[in-house]
Amino acid sequence: MTLLFVVGFFVMPVWAGEKPPISAASAVLYDPLSGAVLYEKNADSRRGMASTTKIMTAIIALEQYDPTQIVEIQREWCGIEGSSMYLKAGERLAVSDLLYGLLLASGNDAATALAGLDPDGPEAFVEKMNRKATELGLNDTHFENPSGLDGESHYTTALELAKLTAYAMELPDFAAIVAAKSVTVAGRTLNNHNRLLREIDACGVKTGFTKACGRCLVSAKEQNGRMLICVTLNDPDDWKDHKALYEYGFSCYQSYDLVGAGDCGSLPLINSTKTRSRLYCNESVSFWLTEEEYGNIRVALCGPRFWYGATRAGDPYGTLQIRLDREVLWETPVYFADHSEELPYEPGLLERFLTILFRRREH
Repeated sequence: MTLLFVVGFFVMPVWAGEKPPISAASAVLYDPLSGAVLYEKNADSRRGMASTTKIMTAIIALEQYDPTQIVEIQREWCGIEGSSMYLKAGERLAVSDLLYGLLLASGNDAATALAGLDPDGPEAFVEKMNRKATELGLNDTHFENPSGLDGESHYTTALELAKLTAYAMELPDFAAIVAAKSVTVAGRTLNNHNRLLREIDACGVKTGFTKACGRCLVSAKEQNGRMLICVTLNDPDDWKDHKALYEYGFSCYQSYDLVGAGDCGSLPLINSTKTRSRLYCNESVSFWLTEEEYGNIRVALCGPRFWYGATRAGDPYGTLQIRLDREVLWETPVYFADHSEELPYEPGLLERFLTILFRRREH
């Protein structure tokens, strides 16, 4: 059973600033935890995405290949147009090496190799990319290839690319790769093209450029326990714009102390020497939330609605959860604070009557 209640909050206010001017043709600042759009500019307009395509390429590869699988590089995967990790025919690499080449060096050859590994062929790999977009509800996203080369039917929107990135960042291997500033794999030193990892301690994710698409950038940054995702498409000043959007976005949050260690409620006791037992937890928690989120926070005491019999101080009762709508943000164990004994058994009126009646019959 769950008991819901709202606790008192202590607030450390941080006020949101003005929305910054942005050079991008399309832009969005997205909160994957709440699904909130903190900033948008033509966020639903279809545009080319260049090498940010490789976010989906990596998703499909991670979901169907073993990263430790060793691959022999085929000649047709080498010398692909555009950026490259410089694969050589006949060399042997792990799938994970190809993923680093894909996401750090933006290797079109790595993208071609990952698609070529598909047992049903590279066209089937691209079809899986489009099927995944449909599964994720990305109805304004379509792929023609795994690398991001221009195509009339190769497009997305800033908002849908942000939602795709939110999904990708839930994959531990993906998040680890795009957070790497530099790595040496298969005799190559690969440096991440994403300057924001070094300049503002971003945690990912992918750059892109073609003449037709312009500069495209997807980034993610964590601060005070929250992650935001920023997408700009066709943006001549993308590094500056992402920094400005994060400064604005994180100013939309305030710090709330939601739960403190100690008493966190009480529970009715039945057939016990006490009528109630106090409950406690050992942990405190604070979260950075928007004012709207703060209004939707609930604290849930999860456990039985009553307790029958004895209790022992320090024994586990259940858990305490912090919930934002349906999302569980935090959970901690809850314990009994009081000691009580079970009452001795006393027969009821009917039982005593039947006992007396049967005794008389026996005599």
